[in-house]
Amino acid sequence: MLGKYEINNIYNVDCLAGMKELPSECIDLVVTSPPYDNLRNYNGYSFEFEKIAQELYRVMKKGGVVVWVVGDKIKNGDRTLTSFKQCLFFQEIGFNVHDVMIYQKKNTPFMRSNAYTNCYEFMFVFSKEKVCVFNPLKTKTARHGIEKLVANKKADGINNKVVAELKQEKTLTNIWSYAVGLGGSTNDKIAFQHTAIFPEKLAQDHILSWTNEGDLVFDPMSGSGTTCKMAKFNNRNYLGMEISKEYTDLSIKRLKMMPPQLFKNY
Repeated sequence: MLGKYEINNIYNVDCLAGMKELPSECIDLVVTSPPYDNLRNYNGYSFEFEKIAQELYRVMKKGGVVVWVVGDKIKNGDRTLTSFKQCLFFQEIGFNVHDVMIYQKKNTPFMRSNAYTNCYEFMFVFSKEKVCVFNPLKTKTARHGIEKLVANKKADGINNKVVAELKQEKTLTNIWSYAVGLGGSTNDKIAFQHTAIFPEKLAQDHILSWTNEGDLVFDPMSGSGTTCKMAKFNNRNYLGMEISKEYTDLSIKRLKMMPPQLFKNY
């Protein structure tokens, strides 16, 4: 139990009220996408960003990570830059801005008449003090073996080369690309009863990167339940909070569609 909340459940509660009932420093990872810039009305519910950010800081363990997936509204050719404002606020209240990552949408349909097609959102990675878990996702290198490699390039611009080994794998870049829509974001048709879901693989990749099995993953605005579903799928404990009863019921239904999983005790 975490206060009044049992783990591996999703609760129909305003996350600000719900987090106040959680003990301090109890969460390993948050993966969430807030309702930024009123791009969706979310049944008319309000979003108190600064208070939510402050509560997140309190409930995160030292070394824990918050992945904050956001974009910006474009109105009359002008971006709000809400994403950057939120990022700076997280930094002001004590979080480290551990990384600024990009979620690239492979098949975005949103075209603009006088600008390039907008195909991304930010994935801000905030940490409370130094990150304590990092399991880097890898990709195969185009070539490997012993080669002369550039090393210690300094201000004079001279390329100093040393003999070293190119590994067979390298860590991914911080730009992650995903297909969206049915078959891309998820195969769960019912998930699209929610108006704004992010890909299951996006949640999974962050869960694998910043936690170990048995850690606790939290989504304070759990929406259709994607983060909680992928935490369950990858043998992490989870906790979700969602202010809309409609979406809470939807996310619980999605999790019940999954086969039984074994969990480590938290």
